[in-house]
Amino acid sequence: MLAQQRQDLILGEIRARGAVRVADLVADLDVSDMTVRRDIAELARRGLVHRVHGGAVDARHAAHEPGFLAKSTLAGPEKQAIARAALDLVSPGGAVALSAGTTTHLLAALIAETPGLRPLTVVTNSLPAADTLHRPEDHDLTVVLTGGTRTPSDALVGPVATASLQTLRVDVAFVGVHGLDVDAGLTTPNLLEAETDRALIAAANQTVVLADHTKWGEVGLSRIVGLTEVDVLVCDTGLARDAARSAREQVGELVLAEPAPAPPPPGPTPTTAP
Repeated sequence: MLAQQRQDLILGEIRARGAVRVADLVADLDVSDMTVRRDIAELARRGLVHRVHGGAVDARHAAHEPGFLAKSTLAGPEKQAIARAALDLVSPGGAVALSAGTTTHLLAALIAETPGLRPLTVVTNSLPAADTLHRPEDHDLTVVLTGGTRTPSDALVGPVATASLQTLRVDVAFVGVHGLDVDAGLTTPNLLEAETDRALIAAANQTVVLADHTKWGEVGLSRIVGLTEVDVLVCDTGLARDAARSAREQVGELVLAEPAPAPPPPGPTPTTAP
């Protein structure tokens, strides 16, 4: 297959799904990881896609910040494992905060499905998380949604969100981020979201960051806080050894969650003799 044909197929997948993973394209196209990355780089050079760690998203919908649905398709098993590990840090009888993000949304779903964590109060600026947690029949689960202006990642940000968080205190803040870097710390492409995330962190006794390994080395436009201000970083076992070493030198604790193994491919369909 010619490079142009591959790139057309990749672009078609991205525009159909909003985002693609490099690993999936390697399997689908039966080519090397480097070949896929070169094709994505060429599409990005032409302004057709936006590169993110582990894949690419449609540039028509997210020139700098991928939308919630696009990010949901990336590193799915890793995010699920991270959310399960983070659930162990939620205790009944207290209050926690969830920032916007696809991994924190998965944690919200686990909280909603775990009655043993009641009573519990959850403060969030994430519209998807608030919607997932909204269960009128669950009287021991209180959801507090900040106001604010909506971003492409379905976060509520800006002065209204920040002011509301400044009046609250929670036990633990679970924070999703666009990128992690030794020098830049936690970052996001959205300036207002960075300000709101800082307010959320300031409202908490403990800061827990949920970020899969593809976020390591990614740097967004706006810095939230440095790694030294993170009490617990929950990542996955795909994190490179040198990155894990650097993380342990700066964060209070590093937790590496093991993604569930992929199910085996279906076998051939048995045939019935006539």
